[in-house]
Amino acid sequence: MIQVEGLTKYYGPVPAIMDVSFHIKKGEIVAFLGPNGAGKTTTMRILTGFMPATVGTAGVAGIDVYENSIEARRHIGYMPETTRLYTDMRVRQYLHFCGKLHGMRRAELAERADEVMETCGLTERRDSIVGTLSLGFRQRVGLAQALIHNPDVLILDEPTVGLDPNQIMEVRELIKGLAGQHTVLLSTHILPEAQMTCERVMIINHGKIIAEDTPENLTSQIRESETILVRVKSDDPSVARGFESIPEVSGVRNASDHHGQGFFIDTKLGTDVRAEIAEFVVKEGWGLLELRPVEMSLEDVFLQLTTEEKGVA
Repeated sequence: MIQVEGLTKYYGPVPAIMDVSFHIKKGEIVAFLGPNGAGKTTTMRILTGFMPATVGTAGVAGIDVYENSIEARRHIGYMPETTRLYTDMRVRQYLHFCGKLHGMRRAELAERADEVMETCGLTERRDSIVGTLSLGFRQRVGLAQALIHNPDVLILDEPTVGLDPNQIMEVRELIKGLAGQHTVLLSTHILPEAQMTCERVMIINHGKIIAEDTPENLTSQIRESETILVRVKSDDPSVARGFESIPEVSGVRNASDHHGQGFFIDTKLGTDVRAEIAEFVVKEGWGLLELRPVEMSLEDVFLQLTTEEKGVA
């Protein structure tokens, strides 16, 4: 549904993106992650026909966004990072206006506007003036205008920026509900949001795609050891040395807090030494308070890749 091949964009002599390529299948929700200035917004602007690439091609629904820009845009719903709305219009009036810009007929527009307002939780606000709405509801209006013409592809640039935790959760659930009906490319700085919302993740850094896979597969490729969190009742300073003496243990890091003396214990991949650790703690009389495996998060993957510039095939 989205095909990008060898995209490169220069601003003067400075490359914003270099040889970016990816494919997104119909109905997928894919997260586009990267530090500020990594090239996310530039890529999205090329995909939406906002600007041309210096080199490379981009297509939506089999249509080249440069050669057939107007036709390609009919298949795209775009929500920029800063959603520009006509704040003196009422919600329903604004959506009708956006639909007319897309060439929708009056008969289908009324029904479609009602559907989109229902989907975005705007039905009770249909007659509200946009300028009087909270930021969260304005974001919903921005998403509704991207959906009004029922596009095949949705491109959402930081759709939850500036929202409070409750609003973020609401918009996240809304986006998840679009899976299957629309292909979604979503950029975000909120990594748990990407992990909870998207089926696949692309990470861009310094203008290049450095990783692309499911969050689970990225984690397994990056992880270099198994990690177990252990908390004990004892405040004996020799506890760490005791754990280091266990043959399968490759490293011990401090994890103490107000819950007690704690340690992150690293072991070789594929090993499970929880039983040995528990037995050791009981034998030494340290008082076992907690013992559990620690999963590597998407945030850990992101930080490691963008800090070390380590690519993943």
